[in-house]
Amino acid sequence: MSATEDDVWVFAYGSLMWRPGFEYVEARSALLRGYHREFCVYSHRHRGTPEKPGLVLGLDRGGCCRGLAFRVAAAEVEAVMRYLAEREMVNNTYEPRTLPAETEGGRIAVYAFVVRRDHPQYAGKLPVAEAAALITRGEGASGLNRDYLINTVKRLESLGFIDKRLHALLTEVKRMTGEIERGGGI
Repeated sequence: MSATEDDVWVFAYGSLMWRPGFEYVEARSALLRGYHREFCVYSHRHRGTPEKPGLVLGLDRGGCCRGLAFRVAAAEVEAVMRYLAEREMVNNTYEPRTLPAETEGGRIAVYAFVVRRDHPQYAGKLPVAEAAALITRGEGASGLNRDYLINTVKRLESLGFIDKRLHALLTEVKRMTGEIERGGGI
């Protein structure tokens, strides 16, 4: 996406919700239909390594996803798009798309990162125990994998959303480790 004369909305469903890393003019709760949040991407950098992969979220097809839409001012769009490309597109695991989302202010077009199912780091929907084991062991350049899970759950809860799959993963991670926030959470 290149420079534009209009503001752009960016859809956040994982770490962008609690650590966007860019300036925005407005944030709205948003519902994206046709996609769901899933721990379906092996992380070899931010939350794991190639030898000991972690697991991060992807926006995968099917269902719906509650998240945040951040409105980026037109003057900042080009810089934010460069930042997002550097952050999200390192391994081309995601495909940027413009999709319709529902907000309390009406329907808007959002810029979102959808997981590429044909990518070698695509894990698919893993059983809770297997996903939790990867999250428990994962640690990468951005820290402990479980902190990524904790921070996402906390942010969703602060918005009034409950993601049952993420809560099941958190419960299993706690069972496996006997602790949850060694890394400090948010």
